[in-house]
Amino acid sequence: MSPHVDGKRRIHRSVTLGVPLAVLAAFAMAGTADATSGPAQPRVTHTATLGDIPLGTFSNALLPGTVTDDRGVDLGGIGSDIYPAGRKGEFWTVTDRGPNGQIKVDGKKRRTFPVPGFDPAIVKIRVCGDTVKVIDSIPITTSSGKPVTGLSDQAGRDEAPYSYDARTPLAYNPNGLDTEGIVRAKDGSFWLVDEYSPSLVHVSARGKVLARYVPKGLDLTGADYPVVEALPAVLLHRKTNRGLEGLAQLPDGDLVMALQSPLSLPDADAGDASRNTRLLRFSPRERAVTAEYAYRFDPVNVVDPSEDDTSELKISSVVAVGGDRLLVEERTDKAARLQSVRLTRDANILGGPWDSDTTSPSLE
Repeated sequence: MSPHVDGKRRIHRSVTLGVPLAVLAAFAMAGTADATSGPAQPRVTHTATLGDIPLGTFSNALLPGTVTDDRGVDLGGIGSDIYPAGRKGEFWTVTDRGPNGQIKVDGKKRRTFPVPGFDPAIVKIRVCGDTVKVIDSIPITTSSGKPVTGLSDQAGRDEAPYSYDARTPLAYNPNGLDTEGIVRAKDGSFWLVDEYSPSLVHVSARGKVLARYVPKGLDLTGADYPVVEALPAVLLHRKTNRGLEGLAQLPDGDLVMALQSPLSLPDADAGDASRNTRLLRFSPRERAVTAEYAYRFDPVNVVDPSEDDTSELKISSVVAVGGDRLLVEERTDKAARLQSVRLTRDANILGGPWDSDTTSPSLE
């Protein structure tokens, strides 16, 4: 494992258990580690199941009339991220952009939205024995109270949205959010990250978007909420559907966002071959990014011995475990590992050459 980007300032890391962050609480150590056996292996100690909740019933109870046909789909995908709600067994979670898939038409994949009226929501759950119960739900809405939806934002930048059968184009929606990470601030508001722009989204305790912070130069027009160009412009080179994924809240209230995959710099091939992605620190008080860090993945066959495609590496979650320390989940679709990360002042690359898309070679 390499602890830093070769020849660059580093973030110190040490490997920890290979378990997904979202289910960390459901694992316990099976024995103890010693010098000969290595780290003890995790084991599942408990499972709980969310019952069948028709998606139309769920959505229309929050915003009547938003879903006319849920096509038999139940509520799912509420675990895009999870954040403790204070009481034992209770958590805040957030949905993703809703049911979606891909269908090939004339040899090309099209992104389908079987329930285009679905609105992303913040969902509070309680684990009771073997059951997961929904105890509160908050729809994410625009300034005027309309659903943001999970539809793609911009033509030419995001995947074109299609109907369930991939035959009928759907309208782009500049309000649309592909929500991922979630944390709750002391004032009761929420912070989310989104893959489309990519963006950081501040949401009121009742779900109204207060501000969406996007990369400089994005030029997202037509949104029914404030859009603030406050993130580094280099993020405009994010891979499609690989924007901001993880979000952590540090003890001082600052936020750390994780870019899911390396940027496509100078091109897509370089991004697919790269093991260098980025973490960004954001100050809610200053409403600005205050630091940026290069994060280097382990080789893909270390994270997942069955995988040899470096482009399958992703960050899915980050959690603060101290003033300058994080747990970062590296994963493929079949395996995951946790890394312990320390953020240091001398590792800050914000505003330097790696934030310019003309730097050659690029960070990626």
